[in-house]
Amino acid sequence: MSIYTWEGRTRTGEARQGVMEAPNDATVVQRLRDQNIVASKIKRKAREISIQIGTGVAQRDVVVFARQFATMIDSGLPLVQCLEILGSQADNKVFGKLLAEVRERVEGGSSLSDALRGHPKVFDDLFVNMVQAGEIGGVLDTILNRLAIYMEKAMKLKSKVKGAMVYPIAISGVAGIVVVILLWKVIPVFEKMFLDMGAGSLPGLTQMVMTLSRGFVGNIHLIFGGFFAIGFGYAMTMRSRRGKRIVHALLLRLPMIGAVLRKMVVARFSRTFGTLLASGVPILDSMEICARTSGNIIIEEAINEVRARVAEGKDVAGPLGKTRAFPPMVVQMIAVGEQTGNMDQMLQKIADFYEEEVDVAVAALTSLMEPMMMVVLGGIVGFILIAMYLPIFELGGSIRGG
Repeated sequence: MSIYTWEGRTRTGEARQGVMEAPNDATVVQRLRDQNIVASKIKRKAREISIQIGTGVAQRDVVVFARQFATMIDSGLPLVQCLEILGSQADNKVFGKLLAEVRERVEGGSSLSDALRGHPKVFDDLFVNMVQAGEIGGVLDTILNRLAIYMEKAMKLKSKVKGAMVYPIAISGVAGIVVVILLWKVIPVFEKMFLDMGAGSLPGLTQMVMTLSRGFVGNIHLIFGGFFAIGFGYAMTMRSRRGKRIVHALLLRLPMIGAVLRKMVVARFSRTFGTLLASGVPILDSMEICARTSGNIIIEEAINEVRARVAEGKDVAGPLGKTRAFPPMVVQMIAVGEQTGNMDQMLQKIADFYEEEVDVAVAALTSLMEPMMMVVLGGIVGFILIAMYLPIFELGGSIRGG
């Protein structure tokens, strides 16, 4: 397949131009003729060499697309024209090309949701199912705005947690590098200096640190190999469902961190479930999507168990409480929402509450970890330096006494 730029005119004489992916010039001419456009100029573009990581489309691109798409549809523009404008004006060329493919499929007779479903790495099940509900209900602009709000809140929550983890990870990295440099380069220099000075018996603290340094330098390949093996083992563990389940269960049980993770999962579930129900997606489909997007296998299995009970005709709150995966307050609020017929609104309130709880918990965890990390880093470096300077202090005292 090659990329072609074309220029032409419609039967009414209106000038048109655009970009099309096709196997040859004849296909471009035929496709334009099917659109009642007579081509006057067709040029094959040189293929650009680019390195793409992942899908090449950021979530921010999808949010902007949803916002602009909703505005255009609300203004009365035809669907195909909206996609053509958004694809041609997209700052991200990869996303622009993807939208061009979606437009071509819609022009070919596919529904918008089916066209989006062909790109699952960019438009997930939640996005596609909500668009499908919007098409059926004739409220596509409302659904797209709701999707944009949902994604913006999800990005905000994720960015706060990631931002809170930057400091402790950075301090841990610095501490590790400092300790490696001290053990590998600095302490052997001190050891050689003590030998050249003809120092006698060294303090026990100094001997212990020097023994650690010799062991580190002598086994450095084994140590780094061990770290590599641990990383490789973790990656292999996370590739199997059983291994991932063990890791996710341990994460939820970690002190302090586990509580934050559980609140994040509850917030994500509530926001996703409420948004899907408010958009008209059937409850069983909504629960299936919530399970896949939960981010934790323990929670996913709990939601699937509840879904199976709901499929048998039971309510949501009862089976949800029996799983013990969700806090009692969440179960009670969902039960109230079911009784009043406002479960989607109740779920949004739960999501708002737990997102605030995550903000507070992350801030408290960060404020607690910062001084702890500094104390640990200072303690390690201080311990090593004191151990290395003890013989010098003793030597100085001996000289002064003599």
